[in-house]
Parts: sequence; structure tokens; C-alpha cells
Amino acid sequence: MNRMNRRSGGLTRRGLGAAALGSVLSAPALAQRAWPLERPIEVVVPFAPGGGSDILARATLPHVQKRLPGANFVISNRPGASGQTGNEFVFNARPDGYLLTVVTSPTLVTIPIERPARYRVGEFSFIANVVDDPGGIWVRPASPYRSLADLLEAARTRPEGVSYGTTGVGSDDHLLMLDIAQKVPGTRFVHIPFNSSAPLQTAVMGGHLDFGSFNMSEGYEGLSDGRFRCLAQAGAQRWGKASGVPTLQEAGVALSGGGAQRGICGPPGLPAEIHGRLVEAFRTALADPAFLAEADRLGMPIRSIVGDEYRAFTLAREAEFRKLWAEKPWREG
Repeated sequence: MNRMNRRSGGLTRRGLGAAALGSVLSAPALAQRAWPLERPIEVVVPFAPGGGSDILARATLPHVQKRLPGANFVISNRPGASGQTGNEFVFNARPDGYLLTVVTSPTLVTIPIERPARYRVGEFSFIANVVDDPGGIWVRPASPYRSLADLLEAARTRPEGVSYGTTGVGSDDHLLMLDIAQKVPGTRFVHIPFNSSAPLQTAVMGGHLDFGSFNMSEGYEGLSDGRFRCLAQAGAQRWGKASGVPTLQEAGVALSGGGAQRGICGPPGLPAEIHGRLVEAFRTALADPAFLAEADRLGMPIRSIVGDEYRAFTLAREAEFRKLWAEKPWREG
């Protein structure tokens, strides 16, 4: 991985081998005494660089680091299986406070519903949700679809349907499109899943897909510089950074939800002292005006939910999606 900053106290990106993770501290009790001074805290981003989870980690961790004297964070990208690979890696790691992961809901909860997974959602050590990011419907500037109505008409009339990409089966992007298809009978969509937002956006810009379904913060930069047009955004109200983009309801589709919640978790059994310090560090950082200004500049829609409240929020989401799966399994969509 490329180095970001090698100076003391700076955020870096250098990998930590499994042996290094397991050998320095022999027991959680020792970790509690030394933490976080022994070595850097690795934060796994279970997607490729450049997506919403990656941006969250790089924007947030420097502000959290200031609240943990002696701490030094490193970021490692471990993409695969819509985030499953990286989340499994952290779930099954030693709970010593030196390995955390970015998690994204609903994929965190939908993956174990639809297929075997080597983690159990409720057993993660929940630290903080950072972002609540509405979904969006995106096209390249030269696309013939000038509005959502144009796109939906093509989905009704083209025999082969229209093609779209998401960040994976069971992702919020995919579930949003299944909701739209259900609300607009007769539409035909061809789903192409990707492993993260960056290659999905490249495919949309290159004209390899009719449109992309991905989050507003992920498309915000491209919207600002003209690489994308956004036909509609999920959510009950227009996001302030994209006030010119109609909501789905305004565009004629009776939906007011759809989006991703992204945050930070640790493996099960994180020592209470370490977990508490992390929760408080994130709580304080997420309320810091300097962080909020940076988040606004990057187009990150912040929603701070920490500790036990974050766990309860996620488990409520899990119950919702288990009910949805029982009624309409999304693999059939």
C-alpha cells in the first residue's frame, strides 16, 4: 500500500501482517494497558479505494486520532464479496483494539440473510455510525435519458430492458432498484453487480451501462464537475448538496427511503475500556466543527450514532430485511 504520512501521529497506509497483529500482545489485558501505543490501529475498508467507505475512513480517522493520544491509524483496502471478505477478516480477529472495520448497512445485514457468512451481525463491537447516504440514479452526460421518466419509459418499452450497475447483490443500491421496479410495474432492468463504487462509476462514464445506482456522496464530485447527471435521489427530502436533483417522489415514484449507513465496528469481545475510548473518540470527533466542515466539503451526509445505540439501530435494520427476505427474496429480483 502507498504511504500517506510517515511522521509521528500521522495517518498512514501500510499493511500489517497477520503475524504482527497476533504476536505483539499476548492477551487482551496487556492490550488494555498498552493500547493504543504498541502499534498502529489497522482499519479495514472492505471495498476498493475511492468509494464511499474509503472516503469515510480517510476523512474521519485523522479527527478521531486527535482524541486518542499516541494512536496512529492505518487503512487497508480488502475488497471482495460486497464487503463480506473484509468484515469476516475483522470479525474473526483477535479483539485487542488494533483491528477495526468499516461496515455498510444494509449489506452487513443482508449478506448473512442470503448466503453463508463467517460473522454474526449482533456480535460485532459497534463503535460509531458516521454517514447516512441517500441512493441516486446516475447517467453519463451524453445519455439519452434526460429524466427518470425517460429512463422508466425505456425500461418499459425496450425488449431487453435497460442495464444498470450496483455495488452488489443485496446492497442498498440493488434493493433501491428492486423497490423502484416493484413500484413501476412493467419495467425491465438488467442488473450488473460490481465490487465497489469506483469501477461501477467507470462503467457508467464509459457507456457500458445505461445507468448506475449508487449513493449521492459517491457521485457528488462527478455531479459537481459534470462527469455525471443525477436523474433522481432517494430520501424524503432533497440532499442539500444536490438541491437541483428531484427526489424519487418528485419524479413520480412513490418511495421515500433508500440509502446506506456506514460506520466503524471491531471484532466481538473488544475489551470494555478500549471499546469505551473508541466510542467517545468517535462521538467527540463527529461533533467537531472542523470535521463537519470537512465532511461538508467532501459531500458526506453525517449521521452520528454511537455505541449501544448504533448496535440497536443495526439490529432493527436486520429485522426489517429478514422480514423483506421472507416476503420477497432479493436474489429473485
